[in-house]
Amino acid sequence: MTYNDSNPATPPARRTFLAQAGAGLAAGVAMVAGVSQPAAAAPASQPEDTRAGGFWPNDTRLVISISMQFEAGGQPPKGADSPFPPVEFPSSVPVDLASATWFAYGYREGIPRLLDLWDRHGVKVTSHMIGEAARRHPELAREIVSRGHEAAAHGPAWRSQFAMTRDDERRFLTEARDMVEAATGQRPVGYNCNWLRRGPHTLPLLQELGYVYHIDDVSRDEPFIETVGGRDFVVVPYTLRNNDILLIEGRNYSPTMFLEQIKLDFDQLYAEAGQRRRLMSISAHDRISGTPQMVRAWDAFLRYARSHPGVAFMRKDDIARFALRSPSTLREAETI
Repeated sequence: MTYNDSNPATPPARRTFLAQAGAGLAAGVAMVAGVSQPAAAAPASQPEDTRAGGFWPNDTRLVISISMQFEAGGQPPKGADSPFPPVEFPSSVPVDLASATWFAYGYREGIPRLLDLWDRHGVKVTSHMIGEAARRHPELAREIVSRGHEAAAHGPAWRSQFAMTRDDERRFLTEARDMVEAATGQRPVGYNCNWLRRGPHTLPLLQELGYVYHIDDVSRDEPFIETVGGRDFVVVPYTLRNNDILLIEGRNYSPTMFLEQIKLDFDQLYAEAGQRRRLMSISAHDRISGTPQMVRAWDAFLRYARSHPGVAFMRKDDIARFALRSPSTLREAETI
């Protein structure tokens, strides 16, 4: 089921990181699969605990939050990471056309296919939109919102902001917010930095500009509250372990391996969810998860998750608002 209480309405270093991180994850899965079984018969399994636990609304046991990144069209003309080998283009070549076609797949095929998938399962997601992508394809940005999904900000362009001056970053964040609102009619209340890299001014500026939450944190498996400028600010944690750009674009996982990864993650969090609030985060990038084979993997996972009692899919703005209202939301003493 879906819970919604809101109103309707890179460089070579990155490639190395993707390959290394994806290889490590693949090795971990292989190691788990290769563990030998003890000779003695295993004890009979106990019935699965499916009680809600009272940590989420509407008798929900486990919440799943899906991020759908709308980045295609917002990438730099040259130097964006793609499956193509890197090339040092001369200044006379303004655009990496091969890479541009790969990104174009995201808005031509990927997002439309993903939107149909979410509709079939009654799932609402959060779409992190690069401002330039939304500006170039406003009809698609509006379609995302018209189908009940959240429009969140992801920078005005595919640029890092962690080293910006406070004034420059304020303009950067304001532009990101305004571009998404102009394209969709929905003012974003959530933010995602490029590769989660924020600077010392980012959270105070987001607070000042009216944002309610950010996702640039992978330190917990539940939403929590930090104090920013003396006020509450929500963290709805993101994911690297369930991230298609790291696993699939990193070229170390197949769609079937991705499916097994997220099912294992689901099983463990579902088991824990009777004792504490648990949130599962998964990432779907337009040009990666929107491919035919990945949509099949996503479809299989959604069917699997929905077959379990007490599973709900929530937009991140709804999660953040619930976290602010709930007296049992974890409050971190430190703000990272």
